[in-house]
Amino acid sequence: QLVESGGGLVQSGGSLTLSCTCSGFAFNEAAIGWFRQAPGKAREGVAEITNMDSRTYYSEFAKGRFTISSDSARNTVALQIDRLTPEDTAVYFCAAARKDGGQWYLPHFLDYEYNDWGQGIQVTVSS
Repeated sequence: QLVESGGGLVQSGGSLTLSCTCSGFAFNEAAIGWFRQAPGKAREGVAEITNMDSRTYYSEFAKGRFTISSDSARNTVALQIDRLTPEDTAVYFCAAARKDGGQWYLPHFLDYEYNDWGQGIQVTVSS
């Protein structure tokens, strides 16, 4: 199970940290990805992390403003977003990629690599 938290309404230029709390699987053997879907647009990948060794992968648009991190003590993965713009308004989802023996590589946002999805959380950025 994955549960997102930390969303809401923020002003343009501000920062926000989303959290994905994971349960029901071996956290350190999974990779977690953050995705987002803006109104009228397709879902897109934002960032990924392997929980075992914290290797990361970012979409081009996410480099420099988005930071993904993993906390194995709390089974959570955070996504920090800086210098928010109205274009960041979207529903943000986290998802877990898991394989027998461990997910040791980054899925690069391929849907079929992801086993479980959170319900999503709204982030709205006002101008």
